[in-house]
Amino acid sequence: MTDPKKRLIVMGDRVLISPEEDKIRTDVGLYLPKSVAEKEPVQTGRIISIGPGIPLPDPQDIEDEPWKGFQNASSRHMPMQAKAGDIAIFLKKAAVEINYDGKIYLVLPQAAILVLLREDLPPLKNVDIS
Repeated sequence: MTDPKKRLIVMGDRVLISPEEDKIRTDVGLYLPKSVAEKEPVQTGRIISIGPGIPLPDPQDIEDEPWKGFQNASSRHMPMQAKAGDIAIFLKKAAVEINYDGKIYLVLPQAAILVLLREDLPPLKNVDIS
């Protein structure tokens, strides 16, 4: 049972993903050994949580020693493209596996995500670039 006083907080430009099971059967019905499925360079999973993004420096701060004013600084971050609920196809080798409350999660940088599938977007319109 999850302790209500504990929760996972994702830091920086990282995402927390609930991985889908490795594909052990091909489209034509052949079963692959687990060792073959583990060698695939990409994996799919649902994004559970995201960090605040890449920290940005304060453009007003021109001191030689920027850490001096750190206590009073407000944090600014470059927003993430990934959102909770998205399906992500990502590079397996960039993921770190963690076990929290008996469930396996993956933590990886947003840069390791190759493609996002988001269901709430309107269809793309054709754009004339001529």
